[in-house]
Amino acid sequence: MKDSKHKYKILMLSDLRKSTSSTLKSAISLAKIINGDIEFFCVRKPTEIIEKDNQLSAIREINKNYIATETKIKKLIKTVSDSHGVNVNYKLVYGNLKSEIDDYISEYQPDIIVLGKRNSNSFNFIGDNLTQFVLNKYNGVIMISANNNVLEPHQELSIGFLNPNEKSFNVDIAEDLLNHTQQPLKSFQFVKNSELKNQNQIQTDKELIEYVFEQNDNVLDHLSGYVSKSNINLLCIDRSKQKASNKANQSDSSIENVIKKLNVSMLVFGE
Repeated sequence: MKDSKHKYKILMLSDLRKSTSSTLKSAISLAKIINGDIEFFCVRKPTEIIEKDNQLSAIREINKNYIATETKIKKLIKTVSDSHGVNVNYKLVYGNLKSEIDDYISEYQPDIIVLGKRNSNSFNFIGDNLTQFVLNKYNGVIMISANNNVLEPHQELSIGFLNPNEKSFNVDIAEDLLNHTQQPLKSFQFVKNSELKNQNQIQTDKELIEYVFEQNDNVLDHLSGYVSKSNINLLCIDRSKQKASNKANQSDSSIENVIKKLNVSMLVFGE
């Protein structure tokens, strides 16, 4: 169990897109619930800034861009975080996107990484397969913040679990989240037709409403509709359980496809 005095280290990765303030608000909401500090990490690509081959000119352009970007980050953090009493530090670096992120994850050792949900037509930052990159590189908890379904700092959580088992409710962060909601939990299970009659009910101390979906090509469409109707604002996914379910059912409902299909913030538990 987590020490009651422990503060979670939350690492938010950002490219300062328009949705950054929404992602930061969701990160702050999570930090307030679980008692965490946020590190705001931004990587800029020099190739997107430097217009001349001259080395001295390149250094000047990067320095100028650094000052402008740092001012923008400070303003964003102050606007979103000050009123909620959550500590947000920041770091701005220039270099290769994935290399810098990989190095900083190793250095900072976060408990949770927060990413903004990519748009289907986005080809920068998150669109550079960063979500997949982080899922592959980092085995801890990852939050994918939905742009149009933001977690509000003073909003009560409505939590859903995808393909859970009893252990899903006993993860430290899950216990912290469950202590901050009075609403019934929702469980969404994918099963093969042959398993429907043998489906066991999950035992938990919280009131639990269970939805069971037969695994087929349209299962994510059905899930998306039920998540929306149930007003879920945070869907929790155990990635090891999800991988096992996908393999057993030979399904296309991978975590990546769930993230792409559903307009809801998600918390992906580590392996």
